[in-house]
Amino acid sequence: MKIVRLIIPLCLFAACALFGLSPLPAQADGGAPNLAYVAGGGHGVSVIDIAQRAVTGNFSIGGDPHMLYLTIDGRFLFVTQPTLGLVTMLSTKTEKAICTARVPGQPSVMAYDAATNTIFVAANNVTGVTQIDATTCKILHTLATASPVNGVAIANTASPTDSGDQLWVATATTLLVFDTSSLKQIANVAIKGEPQNLVVPQGTNVYVSTRSGAIDAVDISSFQATTLLSGGGTLGTMDYDAVTGEIYVPDQQRQQLDVLTPPSPGSALPHEPSHVYHLSAAPQAVAITSDGQLGFVALSNGDVVMIDIPGQQIAQTIHVGGTPRFIITGLYPPGIATTPQQAALANVITTVIAIALVLLAVLVPLWFILRSRKKRRKRAA
Repeated sequence: MKIVRLIIPLCLFAACALFGLSPLPAQADGGAPNLAYVAGGGHGVSVIDIAQRAVTGNFSIGGDPHMLYLTIDGRFLFVTQPTLGLVTMLSTKTEKAICTARVPGQPSVMAYDAATNTIFVAANNVTGVTQIDATTCKILHTLATASPVNGVAIANTASPTDSGDQLWVATATTLLVFDTSSLKQIANVAIKGEPQNLVVPQGTNVYVSTRSGAIDAVDISSFQATTLLSGGGTLGTMDYDAVTGEIYVPDQQRQQLDVLTPPSPGSALPHEPSHVYHLSAAPQAVAITSDGQLGFVALSNGDVVMIDIPGQQIAQTIHVGGTPRFIITGLYPPGIATTPQQAALANVITTVIAIALVLLAVLVPLWFILRSRKKRRKRAA
């Protein structure tokens, strides 16, 4: 029965691999992601090792990088390059470009949709949103908008009966909402003060900043907007704490980071902001690690401030240089499969091995049980 006891953990591991779960989650700094990527830092994109609290690499990439998207496994990095009119997919392991897409205007904002495995990209000097295949960089479709686009975000609303998520698009006067599967427009939400940046935590609201310095929460189902904060001046790219749902807002005019408490349905609006971090320069963007332990704020003077969120204090300041515009955190890149084709093959191999281990975990104990029964029958005879 020792073999059976050995097989059971293998079964659990195989089941996790088969269904995309991780029995041994990667951890660094108490569960925080390993790296932070800064668009506009250094020679293009600076890389900060969170455990070392230092810059450990730079991606030399032109075009004035504005926004980044990092795949969940840390393998690929998408970069908007507005002055070149490009979106580039990079291997984070080799630092080499895998593919590029030429997009109308000066693309500066983008969002990834897992339901369709596509990137939605837009520019604030031309109309329309471009949909790009996240594996090949092939342009698939262009969604029409009446005015240039300031921000895009994905609300994960896909269900077994509805295969698409919601794509939210901030234009000059409204928020347009599209179904990412059918690409049909499903809502048009009027917002005062010209909507700018968008952020969508797991929950019921989409948060939008405006040029007038307000923050509105828009209900995903009813599309009703509620103003949480007003008169904040120029605001940078926001992020949220996945653990608490709090929204982090770079307030460039006051050189501070505002923390907003998400409103509860049926309750009075909370006092906003609930907390403020005072900074040495204008914050451009913020990223909160997935475990809610650390925050990273990119400042206009080339610094990145690391925040201890549970302790509500600044823990470190790291100089990356350049003109930081956006920041995102994620895992160390895997050591193998540095192209989408290799990654797909690795996934197939992992799935085959997982299935084989599951079958082995079922058949081996069954064989031992049948063998034991056969021995008992012989002894009884």
